[in-house]
Amino acid sequence: MLALPDWKCPKWTQNATQVDATSPEFIEVWQKRMRELQGAIMVASCFQIFVGFSGLIGFLMRFIGPLTIAPTISLVALPLFESAGDDAGSHWGIAAITIFFIVLFSQYLKNMPVPVPVYKRSRKCQFSKMYLFQIFPVLLGLSITWLVCFALTVSNVFPSDPKAYGYAARTDRKGNVLSEAPWFRFPYPGQWGVPTISVAGVFGIIAGVISSMVESVGDYYACARLSGAPPPPKHAINRGIGVEGIGCLLAGAWGTGNGTTSYSENVGALGITRVGSRIVIVAGGCVMLLTGMFGKVGAVFASIPTPIIGGMFIVMFGIITAVGVSNLQYADMNSSRNLFVFGFSIYAGLTIPHWVKNNPEILKTGILPLDQVIQVLLTTGMFVGGFLGFFLDNTIPGSQEERGLLAWKESYKEESSDTLCTSDVYDLPFGIGSKFCAAKCFQYLPTCPKSPPGHSSNEHDSHVQENSNKINSEQDIEMNVDTRI
Repeated sequence: MLALPDWKCPKWTQNATQVDATSPEFIEVWQKRMRELQGAIMVASCFQIFVGFSGLIGFLMRFIGPLTIAPTISLVALPLFESAGDDAGSHWGIAAITIFFIVLFSQYLKNMPVPVPVYKRSRKCQFSKMYLFQIFPVLLGLSITWLVCFALTVSNVFPSDPKAYGYAARTDRKGNVLSEAPWFRFPYPGQWGVPTISVAGVFGIIAGVISSMVESVGDYYACARLSGAPPPPKHAINRGIGVEGIGCLLAGAWGTGNGTTSYSENVGALGITRVGSRIVIVAGGCVMLLTGMFGKVGAVFASIPTPIIGGMFIVMFGIITAVGVSNLQYADMNSSRNLFVFGFSIYAGLTIPHWVKNNPEILKTGILPLDQVIQVLLTTGMFVGGFLGFFLDNTIPGSQEERGLLAWKESYKEESSDTLCTSDVYDLPFGIGSKFCAAKCFQYLPTCPKSPPGHSSNEHDSHVQENSNKINSEQDIEMNVDTRI
C-alpha cells in the first residue's frame, strides 16, 4: 500500500543527515501515512469480524485445503527476499554472524541441556538442566551479535562516515533514539490524529486480511497437532478469526501501523518448547502490555543494527516459506494436477506483482479509486497466489484424497491426544455457554459449541465412559462367542 505513488516517502527522508525527527514537516510526513493505515486497518478488520462471527469462515473450511494454504503462507515471505537482502547487505559479515549463531543454537545445540540455578523451598538453591538453546535461539543469536557490533563500534572498526559501507552496523547510528525516548508513554486511540480512509487502502488491507485468515486456519490446526489437542471445531475457528478481527480493530485504533494475526513462527516455537498452555500466552500478553508503556524499551529494539535484522530476516523468512510448503505433505504431489496448481500459484504470485509494480501505467482505467484497488491487489503476492490456489484447487477435477483434504484432517485426529475432549479444550472459558449463561439460543450461534444447554463436561465424560464400557462389554461377548465356536 505504501508502495503506491501517492504514498512513497520523499527522498530527503531517506538521508539521516537531512532529517530532523522533531521538525513539524517530518512529523507530518509519517503521521499522515499512519492515519491512512489506521483507517484502512480499522475498516478491513470489520470485514474480518463479520467473516468470523457470522460463521462464514467455518463454512468455507470445506473448500480450503493444503493447496490453498501452501502458496498463501509461502508468498508471505518469498517476495520479501529483496528487503532481507538489502538489510543484510548493509554489512554481510555481521549478517553472517547473526545467521551462524541462530542456526547453531536452533539446530546443532538444541538438544544440549544447560545447568541453570533454580531456587526451591525444600532444597533452596540447586541446578536444573534446561534446553536454553532450544528455547531462545533467536534471542541469544541477536544478543551476541549485538554485543559484537557494540565492541566493534567502540573500537572504531566500523566507519563513521554515513556513506561508507558498514556504517549501518554501528550501534550508535540511532543513539539519539534511545536518549530522546521518554521513560513512560501511554498510547491511546487516535494518537496520530483522525484516521483517514481510502478505497485502495481498504482493499489492500482486506487482501492481507484474507491471507491472514487462511494462514490462521492452518495455524489453528498446527497448534492442535503440536499440543496434542483435538482438531479445532468450526465454532472455535469462527471465534478465533472473529477475535483476531477485534485485535486488528484495536491495533488500528491505537495506530500501531499493523494488524494482529496468529504467526506461524510462534506455532513453531510452541513445538520447540513443548509448552501449550494458555496461561503462558496470557502472561506473555501482560508482559507486552507493560513493556509497551516504557518508551526506552521500544527505543532499545529500534536501535538494533540493520544487518542484524537482515540476518534474522533471512532465517525467519526461510522458516515461514518452509512452513507453507510443509502443508503439501498431505496432498498427492505425484499428481500432475497438484503440481500444476501449486507451481502455477507460486510462480504467478511472484511474477504478476513484479510486473504490475514495474508497469503501473498500463493498468490504468481512468477511474482513480479502481486503479488503486487493482494496483494494490495485483501487487500483493499473498492474494494472487492464494486466490489462484483456491480457485484452481476447487475447479480442476480431483478427489479429496488427491487434493489432500482427507489426509490433512485425519493426520490431526491421529496425532491428537485421546484423553482430551473437544469441549474441554474449545468451549468458552469460565463455563460460559455450558454452566453459566446457557441459554438455548446460544447453540445456534456460529461461535458457540453445539452441545445442549446444561450439558457439562463431566456429563459428557460420563457418557463417553458409559459408551466405552458398553463397547468393551460387547467386545467381550463377541470374544466369548468366538471362543465357543
